[in-house]
Amino acid sequence: MNSKKIIENITDWLINYSEKSNTNGFVVGVSGGVDSAVTSTLCAQTGLPTLCLDLPILQSKKEHDRAKKHIDWLKDKYKNTSSKSIDLSESFLSFKNSVEINSNKNNLLSLANSRSRLRMATLYYYAGLNNYIVVGTGNKVEDFGIGFYTKYGDGGVDISPIADLYKTEIFEIAKKLSIVKEIILAKPTDGLWDDARSDEDQIGATYEELEWAMKEKDFGKNSFDFSGRKKEVFEILNKFNKQNLHKMNPVPIYLIPDELR
Repeated sequence: MNSKKIIENITDWLINYSEKSNTNGFVVGVSGGVDSAVTSTLCAQTGLPTLCLDLPILQSKKEHDRAKKHIDWLKDKYKNTSSKSIDLSESFLSFKNSVEINSNKNNLLSLANSRSRLRMATLYYYAGLNNYIVVGTGNKVEDFGIGFYTKYGDGGVDISPIADLYKTEIFEIAKKLSIVKEIILAKPTDGLWDDARSDEDQIGATYEELEWAMKEKDFGKNSFDFSGRKKEVFEILNKFNKQNLHKMNPVPIYLIPDELR
């Protein structure tokens, strides 16, 4: 992979999009993970104003420290970068105490997704104040393979500069950009749970395994072509893809028949 050229191309794409949309810069939520670290660095490389928001919600200290370390590194390297740290824990707890809490099995997931949507609202607040673009941090596996993101949460963005990169490719880009090593080595997590569970814990497969399955699927293969762990990974990919299609497809619109107008 030509990491240097990809970095240059994405940087140019970001600049062109900002110019065409008559916006002033970018706002990125920085979580302490490699996706947001790469995305915010690419935005900073444009030379345009880049606002990094650190938005902890009952966050683990390790995740929060990584986010702060990356932001400090970014601000030291790129003078067009600024940041704000806004602890949304009280806002989230206020929301949690306001809604009905019950034993429904989806209760914990709904609350986890609410964290992501609260962060999205905050990103758009600051985007509106500054005429900035909200930049997405989703990768190809999350956005187009298994739909591993929150609809109108971290999926609620204006542009997605790394959404055509597999996770393993993002790690390569991160190394080329000299991202903080601690972030590159950290286990990927969405940061939406109190127990700091990893993405692999939730999905049941690694990103490397899912990338393999996605590529094999592009060649027309499916789970019945394999056995053992490979078959299991294919079934995981298909299960998540099927249940999350409503996120990945455009919002359905009922079209009024001409004869009824």
